[in-house]
Amino acid sequence: MSVPQESEPSVATPLLAPSEGVPPVLDTAAEISVAAARLLAGTGPLAVDAERASGFRYSARAYLIQLRRAGAGTFLIDPIPLADGLAPLAEAINELEWVLHSADQDLPGLAELGLRPARLFDTELGGRLAGFERVGLAAMVERLLGRALRKGHGAADWSTRPLPDEWLNYAALDVELLLELRDAVADALQAQGKTEWAAQEFEHIRTLDPPAPKAERWRRTSGIHTLRRARQLAVVRELWTARDVLARARDVAPARILPDAAIIAAAAAEPKSIAQLRTLPVFGGPRQRRYSREWLAAIERGRTLPDSELPPLTQPFDGPPPVNRWERRDPAAAARLLRARAAMGELSAEHAVPVENLLAPDLVRRLCWDGLADYDVTELSASVDGFLKSGGARPWQRELAVPRLTAALPPSDRLVFPAGSSAVASASGEPPADAPGDLGGGQP
Repeated sequence: MSVPQESEPSVATPLLAPSEGVPPVLDTAAEISVAAARLLAGTGPLAVDAERASGFRYSARAYLIQLRRAGAGTFLIDPIPLADGLAPLAEAINELEWVLHSADQDLPGLAELGLRPARLFDTELGGRLAGFERVGLAAMVERLLGRALRKGHGAADWSTRPLPDEWLNYAALDVELLLELRDAVADALQAQGKTEWAAQEFEHIRTLDPPAPKAERWRRTSGIHTLRRARQLAVVRELWTARDVLARARDVAPARILPDAAIIAAAAAEPKSIAQLRTLPVFGGPRQRRYSREWLAAIERGRTLPDSELPPLTQPFDGPPPVNRWERRDPAAAARLLRARAAMGELSAEHAVPVENLLAPDLVRRLCWDGLADYDVTELSASVDGFLKSGGARPWQRELAVPRLTAALPPSDRLVFPAGSSAVASASGEPPADAPGDLGGGQP
């Protein structure tokens, strides 16, 4: 497939401030009602962005909402003091097409506020499908619109009040050119015959259920791989849980309550008194001393846990084993995966779409692992299609992938999908916690 080259302006024109100035922050019900009326009177899609406080707060709530629509202008909304005061806004904008960049990041927090789009256009995901190598907002605006966005506060603590003027300027710029970017991406997709592909992906993101909490999240504690005994893992689990309870209650990011490194150090040392605990890094600091009893109690719970209740050294998981074990456990499955990866790589090159956006990598792994039987080509193709569909693959993905994956399986290796198999895969594409990466990561 021929992919249009991205324009590369020799000098991008800096965009230092919104064209109409930085709007005031709206934080009263009366102001929201006025804004809703103005947005309703505007025309075309609605540019939407939200700022969170990731790394500072436990929750993923939106602390600032940015909206822009032709004929209405830009609005900055502080949802924190409004409680139920966003209902007029929801009535005005929920039936519109929303334009977001990396929509999956912001939609959950907006949904908590009753804000849910009827239609969606994701400029970041559209850029991936169009074959752009760099899909960050600033990079795409520069390449497609010839403007240089002023960036730098995306990782700030947006729960700060009052918000600094410089941050508000940054926030308003995030939606200043988003509608123009949407049109440029839509043109690129249309030129490549990918408009329908994008529509299916956008609808998938829009209707995606919130992800289920990951099992045994404590096993993701940084540095846990250095611990070799189940008893130490039990201490990590108890400390992690105690920290999580405290972080949730205070709405503070867990790492700001107690860093992972301190949990690992305590699990390795297993202190038996407050005095011993406070000799460890971090635990002797003034902010930690007031929680010394809670931390020591958690350590004691892990240290005295019955052997029968100790966690296993490796994380149990549902689905295929880590890929690096396939060749030893099932050489035929390992060979199938190599052929499937090659087939998907060819498709990626032909259509200029990242392989992880063509099909969830975890779904490909499960396809190549599950069962063996003799099928003729027609039955095999239908079985592969059904397996991918049950795993959440969209029609355009199956149309491309099924013929290639079917051809990649030689007659002696044809698959059968028995009742109760692991066909329904996580759409995240993430491997188990102890598995190496494969096929380039997950997809939304």
